[in-house]
Amino acid sequence: MAGIKFEIHEEIGILSDSSKGWTKELNIISWNGNTPKFDLRDWSPNHEKMGKGITLTNEELKALKNLLNEMNL
Repeated sequence: MAGIKFEIHEEIGILSDSSKGWTKELNIISWNGNTPKFDLRDWSPNHEKMGKGITLTNEELKALKNLLNEMNL
């Protein structure tokens, strides 16, 4: 994405793989030099391209974890 700078601080894990080699990943990323946040999105091999995703603060990730724990999966 042109004009957007990012730094992956930690690769936490891969949730899924696509047939085209892209992976859905949870990472800790700083965008444009800002405070690192949890980030969930699709990535091409070698993190050259990215899909749309979401970023979460620590508090938002904890809230999401609590919601998921309450679900009857």
